[in-house]
Amino acid sequence: MLRLIFLAALAGFSWASDVIEYTDDDFDSRIGDHSLILVEFFAPWCGHCKKLAPEYEAAATRLKGVVPLAKVDCTANSNVCSKYGISGYPTLKIFRDGEESGPYEGPRNADAIVSILKKQAGPASVELKAEADLLKFLDSPDAGVVGFFADDGSTAQAEFLKAANTLRDNYRFAHSNAQELLKSNDVEEEGVVLFRPKRLSNKFEDGSVKYTGDVFTSNKIKKFIQDNIFGICPHMTDDNKDQLRGKDLMVAYFDVDYDKNPKGSNYWRNRVMKVAKKYLDEGKKLNFAVANRNMFSHEVSEFGLDSSSGELPVVAIRTAKGDKYAMNEEFTRDGAALDRFLENYFAGKLKKYLKSEPIPENNDGPVKVVVAENFDSIVNDESKDVLIEFYAPWCGHCKSLEPKYKELGEKVASDPNIVIAKMDATANDVPSPYEVSGFPTLYFAPAGQKMNPKKYEGGREVSDFISYLKREATNPLAVQEEAKKKKKKKSEL
Repeated sequence: MLRLIFLAALAGFSWASDVIEYTDDDFDSRIGDHSLILVEFFAPWCGHCKKLAPEYEAAATRLKGVVPLAKVDCTANSNVCSKYGISGYPTLKIFRDGEESGPYEGPRNADAIVSILKKQAGPASVELKAEADLLKFLDSPDAGVVGFFADDGSTAQAEFLKAANTLRDNYRFAHSNAQELLKSNDVEEEGVVLFRPKRLSNKFEDGSVKYTGDVFTSNKIKKFIQDNIFGICPHMTDDNKDQLRGKDLMVAYFDVDYDKNPKGSNYWRNRVMKVAKKYLDEGKKLNFAVANRNMFSHEVSEFGLDSSSGELPVVAIRTAKGDKYAMNEEFTRDGAALDRFLENYFAGKLKKYLKSEPIPENNDGPVKVVVAENFDSIVNDESKDVLIEFYAPWCGHCKSLEPKYKELGEKVASDPNIVIAKMDATANDVPSPYEVSGFPTLYFAPAGQKMNPKKYEGGREVSDFISYLKREATNPLAVQEEAKKKKKKKSEL
């Protein structure tokens, strides 16, 4: 009897959680109570959220008194989740002084969360008191930004620290009020100097850059850093790749290894820089980088280039719009081949690279097979509505959908105004503005509105697709009705 009472009491007991819970009612009023806080936006039914829960709880306990962790149930608090654009679960965001600082993008286990947030909790800028401190700070594979100020109460220093706090996730900052450091860096009262990594030193650019603005504001300091941090041709890594992408970028891929072979790494990088500087001096708009071809082998293969080991760099350009260009001529030590490639790029003479399967010889089935080479002629046909599925051959959900999708194609086959199509997104380039991050992903491209496709979010039964098409189709949908089974009359005895 006592055992039953004990178990019942234990079942009714709930452990106190170290994770703060916020709601629509109190999020805005309480989030600013913490200088730094990590917030998880979740849904109770989400499998990934359930997997994260014990790790998140353990991290909250270990970080108690250092950095708080919070959570918001988006199924019950839609206002907050909508405000911060939550579209998937779990989503983790870092907040500083009540303002969203950025996403948490580290591993989702307790050890990683604790390690990353402890670093985040430290000062955004370290104080340098002597020359030895500066030398130690600059002895790093990453660039560093140092603010030199005669007085730690100056407005300029306050603005510098504000900029450092905003950009701390991406760059390293330090500041000093030591007179000896101001003098050794040619600073009279205040100044900001960006120091590039010593291992990337070269004859084409200075190893450091001074802020030359008349006024010190956090926004101007941030712009100075972002404009100069990478120099002519940075070394692209997993840590900085997201900062380099999203703009017109040329990358030379080779065996870059600044730990084991810094001399060889700089040998090819300098040849890229020599040509790059020529076009930058002419005012041409293009960014440059070098990267390890093995680390970025998947990216290299996306340009149809050989990602196997080899001494000579392979070169490719990806524009902000997603257009791709590959240098097919072999890289030459004098840079002549790269020069010709860039000259043709800026002259608009290069053909875009398109990863595509061959166009099918026979495409008369109920579901049209789309590849990159025939995407325009099928999906972008302005006279037709198109429902297209982006799939992967290995995807289980795609295989389950296939017979239903084929049946849908058969049902609307007689409608001349609509096309049911599919595309292997692993073997073909997916054009803009389509975004595919999982499989299957479906889009509806209306006639006359091909640059504004609609992502299909409905059910995946044939009847769901039919209902959607009846609602969205530009012209009335013609559906092949199944023949009704005739009821046999019961014979009279």
